[in-house]
Amino acid sequence: MFGLMVRFTCKDEAAAAGFDDLVARTGEQIRANEPGTVIYAVHRVDGRPLERVFYELYRDKSAFEEHESKDYVRVFLSERNQYLAATEVDRLDFVSGKGVDVEH
Repeated sequence: MFGLMVRFTCKDEAAAAGFDDLVARTGEQIRANEPGTVIYAVHRVDGRPLERVFYELYRDKSAFEEHESKDYVRVFLSERNQYLAATEVDRLDFVSGKGVDVEH
């Protein structure tokens, strides 16, 4: 398993709305076309209306690379910065969890 946790901070409320729309369009494609993407969860942060947290879990690094190669992901990556004031990315090495079928 390979994962990411990403915190995005939007510029303002209008930017947050635009970003959320971009995320919704991209998420539809991820759900429909990426069997190697195990979890792709997007959260609003309570009390911080401009922040979004993504938790992404992929079957392996090759599934992540496949995700990154998709046209709709490349569109997301190229369009997102117009909405954002900051981006923080943590790469995750999966240890254990519930709800994830993993053979170790």
